Amino acid sequence: MDYLLPSEVKKGHFLIASPEVESGLFVRGVLLICEHNETGSFGLLINKPLDIELPEEILNLKEISNKNVGLRAGGPVQTNQMMLLHTHFDSTQQMLTICEGVYLGGDLQFLHTILSDESGDPIYLCFGYAGWSSGQLEREFLDAGWFLYPATKKHIFETPPDDLWSTLLKEMGGKYACLSMIPEDLSVN
Repeated sequence: MDYLLPSEVKKGHFLIASPEVESGLFVRGVLLICEHNETGSFGLLINKPLDIELPEEILNLKEISNKNVGLRAGGPVQTNQMMLLHTHFDSTQQMLTICEGVYLGGDLQFLHTILSDESGDPIYLCFGYAGWSSGQLEREFLDAGWFLYPATKKHIFETPPDDLWSTLLKEMGGKYACLSMIPEDLSVN
């Protein structure tokens, strides 16, 4: 039996770039829709790791005990802003539930607590985000710029970021599975 793919954009879904996206940050991108309503949408690009130096007074990555920490290019908007995407619910913090077991939010003390725990929960420090005005994302979806797939904690935090795009397309099956095999550089075909 074929899986019925989502036909409308919703919070808690992956937004998977179609192969038509051939340049820029979103090439083979997978975004997690964190909010979607009548005023617009925002999401985090979760499969583009960052390798940056952060000021030690903010965060010294060499002193982190938690090995489940990743830096991500969250998107092209406000790249100096850091958002915390994680699996640790804390009722004392303002957190947005994105999908089952995945949360967005937390303050600096929350961050330091998670980072200092050797067996700490997975967390992504996302720099920037992607945003769309009212109706814009729906138009891009209807123009076949994006595919939709329900997000899961397992995909977000356990699938290697370099494999996430193709893994999701393979799971979608049919024509999407075929698209997952298109080489990034068509000259090697």
